[in-house]
Amino acid sequence: MKESGVGSSDASRNKSTKKPKTSQALWAFKMLLASFFLSVLFNAISETALKKVNNGPAFLILATFVFLGIIFDIFGVAATTASEKPFHAMASKRVPSAKEALWLVKNAEKVSSFCNDVVGDICGIMSGSTAAIIIATLPFSGTRLLVVSVVITGLVAGVTVGGKAFGKSVAIRFGNDIVFFMARIIGFFKRKKK
Repeated sequence: MKESGVGSSDASRNKSTKKPKTSQALWAFKMLLASFFLSVLFNAISETALKKVNNGPAFLILATFVFLGIIFDIFGVAATTASEKPFHAMASKRVPSAKEALWLVKNAEKVSSFCNDVVGDICGIMSGSTAAIIIATLPFSGTRLLVVSVVITGLVAGVTVGGKAFGKSVAIRFGNDIVFFMARIIGFFKRKKK
């Protein structure tokens, strides 16, 4: 009888270890698809827009990608640093969007993965390629083109890294507020969908 008990506990342990691996693999696959489609979408938008505009709006598109990367990095860090307690209290009082905030905190790993790794990294890649397209269209050559390209790529890298560093400190300090802001946006779209 002892042997059968050990066998059944081993079987249940194997079942419990299989399920998380399957869900992790499924999540990774979903992230792969999201990365692919977002990358294609962002690339199509930027390529189409950059062909139709001059350098002024092109720099605006570049700034948008940099800004989006910083914002989503803040969202991802905030989800991992926020606490569940205040959102439990808010959910018990039926505060609008409290349930969404609680979901974001409970699924911090997935939220962080999507915000930081999917959207954040794609925006980083897109800002780099947008900067390269802008540099290629500049009416300079030789040393002047080299200097301008170094300055532009340096500015993009500096603003991105500096913005993310500043954003991380903001996200750590105001994690709960940022998560609740995200939850309100999600709640708004949910209500619109209904």
